[in-house]
Amino acid sequence: MAQPILEVKNLFIDYPISIGTVRAVRDVSFTLYKGDVLGLVGESGCGKSTLGLSLLRLLRPPGKVSGGSIEYEGRDVLAFGTEDLRLLRGAQIAMVFQNPLTSLNPLLRIRDHFFETLRVHNAFTTREEAEKRSGDILEQLGIDRKRLHEYPHQLSGGMRQRIMIGLGLILNPEILIADEPTTSLDVIVEAGFVDLLKDLKVQYNISIILISHNLAMVAEIADRIAVMYGGKIAEIGTAEQIFAEPLHPYTRGLIGCVPNIAVTQDHLVSMPGSPPDLVTPPPGCPFADRCPEVMDVCRTNPPPLKEYNPGQQAACWLHEPESVRDALSHGEAPADAGQQV
Repeated sequence: MAQPILEVKNLFIDYPISIGTVRAVRDVSFTLYKGDVLGLVGESGCGKSTLGLSLLRLLRPPGKVSGGSIEYEGRDVLAFGTEDLRLLRGAQIAMVFQNPLTSLNPLLRIRDHFFETLRVHNAFTTREEAEKRSGDILEQLGIDRKRLHEYPHQLSGGMRQRIMIGLGLILNPEILIADEPTTSLDVIVEAGFVDLLKDLKVQYNISIILISHNLAMVAEIADRIAVMYGGKIAEIGTAEQIFAEPLHPYTRGLIGCVPNIAVTQDHLVSMPGSPPDLVTPPPGCPFADRCPEVMDVCRTNPPPLKEYNPGQQAACWLHEPESVRDALSHGEAPADAGQQV
């Protein structure tokens, strides 16, 4: 069995605003294993980026974790003090953000970005050592070490994204969180970026959380995929399970929206409707209003995330016995309803 390195349990994240409270993440649980790539996918606004930021306690006010735990190697990150957080960020868990041009300081040369990261963690003794380590990282990422002396605006989008990865790897963390890393890249550069992540996974034996709305890209690299909708995990399983036998109607809808050049299509497929209002989330399944297979129980009872195949979980009443669904629809609570497998 693979060793768990990060465990998120029953996590809730809220954003109090003038008209109420946005319940951005609701009762989310998952496990990241050593050396694995976990893809976190879903539509914009489903809570995946908020979830990623919370793992390093980087939520901006008024966002706050209102329940649950985030355990890194058995320690609850939510209980970390200032010094523990400083040691955690970068050295143990690193994050690559969406837009490298806004993450890199335009007034600093590339080498200065690396020097600052190393200095904050007391990770070098001389400037020459820091420059050598920084140059070595760049060459591993396919960039000439001479680029250390240039400014961010002198590099292409693909190079800037690789620089961000280099900054994440310079301290040899155990986990790399990549939040929409290919959003600003063209398809050719994106393909190279995916190959790069595959190589880094093997070379550094690093665990990766890849956050993206691009299901096809995530499928190329992820060992396991968690599908989010309306602040919750709708389904989680291996990449093969998610694509070969998706259990949740939302997952099937996402896969159906991916253009397939092998099949003649007159038009692009889309899912009708809109994501739920997370200020007043629906009492039942968040996907009920858009689901082509909706039942009465779906509108009144939130389905639990349960294991229906080995290693594959889904939050959907379709896979429960009819007797359970009927009882819940009539306000009863059967003994086996909602139990985790």
